[in-house]
Amino acid sequence: MSLDNLPTLTETVKIHNLRANKTLGQHFLLDMNVTDKIARLAAPLEGNSVAEIGPGPGGLTRALIQNGANVLAIEMDDRFLAPLDDIARASGKLRVIHGNALKVDIGTELNGDIKIVANLPYNVGTKMLINWLTADPLFWSQAVLMFQKEVAERVVAAPGESAYGRLAILSQSVCNARLAFEVPANAFSPPPKVDSAVVVLDPLPEAERFPDLKLLGEVTMAAFGQRRKMLRKSLKSIAKKYGVEAELWCESCEIDPQRRPETLSVREFQSLASRLVSL
Repeated sequence: MSLDNLPTLTETVKIHNLRANKTLGQHFLLDMNVTDKIARLAAPLEGNSVAEIGPGPGGLTRALIQNGANVLAIEMDDRFLAPLDDIARASGKLRVIHGNALKVDIGTELNGDIKIVANLPYNVGTKMLINWLTADPLFWSQAVLMFQKEVAERVVAAPGESAYGRLAILSQSVCNARLAFEVPANAFSPPPKVDSAVVVLDPLPEAERFPDLKLLGEVTMAAFGQRRKMLRKSLKSIAKKYGVEAELWCESCEIDPQRRPETLSVREFQSLASRLVSL
């Protein structure tokens, strides 16, 4: 049997009487043109190991396999195990882990050049991204991820943009990040209330990655927790925690403490984090 002999995705959903579980952030992507476009963003896939999170009925899974990938699919909803098993038997290129992806160590489950390609569940997408960014060592060579459009914009945002904040700084301290394309809500079944977008993340050379994302996360959380205030105010609590004075800390990095956080570049935030523990 080959993938071409399997029922279509729409037929698969009917055969297995599948319904999206909104509490798990599920929305089925049944448009194979979109799933193939996502898979091709991760090319070349021939012979590569790909981790997919929350495959559901397997639309993106099929596209990844048809583009040459060996897929590890992590699915916590047992209703999807049967249609995924059909794909595994038809292709011989799919392994399924039934469990919570937040608890699966992908780096130990796969070898070689590992890519992550997924239509992430809306309710845990950001948490998963942070986990992958902070992995030590960084086990993946590329990530092609679909988020709610609002979250995708927060990953790729530049200073001065309304979406710019902690997620952009953490992401861009590890990767080059770009928004590849948007996916309208009507491409899903059932349609979510918002559009989605696909982001491509390519890790920076190791020497260019910021080494302490935990500390950088603390600094950015403090700064953007009061994003309308000047740095001298928004950074006051974290400065006190580390026994420094906020204005002197900023000035030591040649940053005007009267600036607002959304005006600082990623490198300036990195400078603040580095300087915090050396004052």
